[in-house]
Amino acid sequence: MNTSSLPRIAVIATGGTIAGQASDASKTAGYKAGVVGVDKLLDAVPALASVAEIHAEQIASIDSKDMSLALWSTLAARINPLLKQDDIDGVVVTHGTDTLEETAFLLHLTVKSAKPVVLTAAMRPSTALFADGLLNLLNAVTVAASQDSINKGVLVAFSNRIHSARDVTKTSTYAVDAFQSLEIGVLGFVQDGRVEFQRNVTRPHTTSSEFSIPDAWPMVEIVASYAGVSCVAVDALVQAGVKGIVVAGTGNGSMHSGITQALADAVKQGVAVVRSSRVGSGHVMRNGAASDDALGTISAGGLNPYKARVLLLLALAAKTAQNLQHVFDTY
Repeated sequence: MNTSSLPRIAVIATGGTIAGQASDASKTAGYKAGVVGVDKLLDAVPALASVAEIHAEQIASIDSKDMSLALWSTLAARINPLLKQDDIDGVVVTHGTDTLEETAFLLHLTVKSAKPVVLTAAMRPSTALFADGLLNLLNAVTVAASQDSINKGVLVAFSNRIHSARDVTKTSTYAVDAFQSLEIGVLGFVQDGRVEFQRNVTRPHTTSSEFSIPDAWPMVEIVASYAGVSCVAVDALVQAGVKGIVVAGTGNGSMHSGITQALADAVKQGVAVVRSSRVGSGHVMRNGAASDDALGTISAGGLNPYKARVLLLLALAAKTAQNLQHVFDTY
């Protein structure tokens, strides 16, 4: 049991730009991600000592563009036992920005604790002028240490804002405030030690989620609809044994005629097909008899293609294929 007056927060490092290093402090591109170890990152933020006691672990040192299903399994397998410990009050994960929203949503659905789990990252390497990672790390620990963060699901603390893992997405290749919750808005903010939530998370997550990390991951891929698209990619995926396909459709998840029949044929062969949108904001309505009922496809609702893939991976692994529309309507 933690006998200190301060919360005890586990900081789990996976690499990313927040741990990046460049030879020239004026450069914010062309650096090497995941170079700086978690202990060095923490030493660079002495203010953490007044916020929480820190337990630090380095489980990976990667550029998050290379995030894998195996590392997702490893990450969840470490976080869940940590959160069961009486002397751990919350977890912070340092991560790269490229796939942060996918990892956050995966954990949002598979962490089995009401204790706070907060992801953070950086757009500039630690060696850059005006690097943003250290303040993001301080803010993430502050959010994880707050009693108000309990039972909010997995959170993302970035650029003084607090996002729900379900809603957040990366919206810029270079801006320091690269993460937004476009359709619904942020959950709250963190600044100078103050944490304030302005709304609640309403959909099931963490302890109310039916999902857990599977022993084996099904093959689920993403295809895009665009002018002149052919059925080559869909046919190849079906031949390769794919179990699910998420379509990054145009507009309201619409699919080009060049792939529609191939996707309908895939459904007949037992492949789950989910329609999402490449637009970046809004939601995909279920089209009923006009499309989904006739083709056997599923609407992703408000999930972008990458988060729709996360949910489809978990649903297929849990063998809920017969109730997929209910799954997407629920989560």
